[in-house]
Amino acid sequence: MKFSISAKGIKRLTISSGAGAGGGAAEDVSLKIPSKPASGRRITARTAIPAALVLGTLLPFLFVRIAIFVLESASVRSSFDCGGWRFFSGADRSLKLRDELTRALMEANEGNDDIGAESFNELVKEFTSKQDLKTFAFKTKAMLLQMERKAQLAKQQESVYWHLASQGIPKSLHCLSLNLVEEYAVNAIARSRLPSPEYATRLIDPNFRHLVLLTDNVLAASVVVASAVRNSANPEKLVFHIVTNKETYTPMHAWFSTNSIESAVVEVRGLHQYDWSAEVNAGIKDMLDINHLIWKHYHSKEKDLNHSQDHNRYLDTLRPSSRSLMNHLIIYLPKLFPDLKKIVFLDDDVVVQQDISSLWELNLNGKVSGSVFRSWCGNGCCSAGTKYMDYLNFSHPLISSSFNGDRCTWLYGMNIFDLEAWRNTNITEIYHHWLKLNLKSGLEVWNPGLLPPALIAFEGQVHSINSSMLVTDLGHRRRSAEISRERVEAAAVIHFAGPAKPWLEISFPEVRSLWSRYVNFSNKFTRRCGIITG
Repeated sequence: MKFSISAKGIKRLTISSGAGAGGGAAEDVSLKIPSKPASGRRITARTAIPAALVLGTLLPFLFVRIAIFVLESASVRSSFDCGGWRFFSGADRSLKLRDELTRALMEANEGNDDIGAESFNELVKEFTSKQDLKTFAFKTKAMLLQMERKAQLAKQQESVYWHLASQGIPKSLHCLSLNLVEEYAVNAIARSRLPSPEYATRLIDPNFRHLVLLTDNVLAASVVVASAVRNSANPEKLVFHIVTNKETYTPMHAWFSTNSIESAVVEVRGLHQYDWSAEVNAGIKDMLDINHLIWKHYHSKEKDLNHSQDHNRYLDTLRPSSRSLMNHLIIYLPKLFPDLKKIVFLDDDVVVQQDISSLWELNLNGKVSGSVFRSWCGNGCCSAGTKYMDYLNFSHPLISSSFNGDRCTWLYGMNIFDLEAWRNTNITEIYHHWLKLNLKSGLEVWNPGLLPPALIAFEGQVHSINSSMLVTDLGHRRRSAEISRERVEAAAVIHFAGPAKPWLEISFPEVRSLWSRYVNFSNKFTRRCGIITG
């Protein structure tokens, strides 16, 4: 037998066989094999192995992509879903889970604080093990509410600590007062008459510009006087009347006797030096007693105020300054200065940055006071929390029937008073009348503080001053942050209203320098006592 194979592939196969034993003829058998198989190209190991490797790499990736697509499509309706079909049947389960979770959260009891788990991770582990959706929702909501209460409580506690920090007298101020008392005892100049006899007539001369301070803070008074004199166009026209209590009279007198102000005249008087009538003394005593009861009433509720929306306002008004006699004596200015006609009243936490002589020339149109209102376009654009309704209780009929709650309040800090016009009114009597009404009404007529009863007493007697004259609230963290530096520097007077007074360590460095630049650091006592710098 003979095989014959073509050279290029198996195209032709020939089988030849010789003659048989019987001498028969030889046979040739030819088979033609097609060069290309009918079913396509043959897959060899050489191509199969790389293909398997590529598929092994791509298939996991494709599986993940398809799984993500399935999950994302579970809650999305098909754009071809005219008959209500969805891409995947898992959408129904997803929507059902969402609805059940929403319903469970809405039904969760807010008073349920029994969370069990100490962290959210533990809560998730508990849910995955028990598969109890309703319990998970209950505990999740309870945990979130508990976290919210803790955050609010921490914020309120911070404000309490801020409030407490503002109450104390810094060691440096205490040191300054003690040194000045000693100086008053050993130095004759510190005991010299204020002002000198040759300037005594200026104290009641209406041709001079009279400024009044009611304060028991020596350092603060020195800054107010120094800033007003330095920025005045005519400092020789200024006469300062400083009224203080008996305890502070000696150091206050010693300071201004040994640190004389060029050109200007300074008078220091103690309350013990006034010879008031029995009627005035009785009125002042009643005023202090009632305000002490108000302070005591709200101070006893300080723990309950942790959950009050007015928590910060109450803290501001519960400071010792709310009970200070010096602050309440504003209502007795005509009695304090019976010989004066027109005065500018300044708080002891202000800084005068410009000449303010225009205040004395201001026409008050027959009104008693000129003040800056908390408004930027007249009497209808009040800032948040600065309307009458934010200070007075308009749910009380005495208030709702007498006042407009949408009116803007005015500011203490820098005020011009026409004492002659004041004497022709009954403002002081109205003030006392409403104090007694508030007491009879269970102290619910207004929020505690100095301004609310003054708003009532001076109703209709306050003339608006240009708002650029005064920028306030530099002692409040949130409010001061909202005031631009340009506006602060452009103001004629800046007021550090709030707990962060510039002489305290809790004051804000960004505005403290505006105050400390007027501190007399050349004085030996300020250096010795380490008075705070900018």
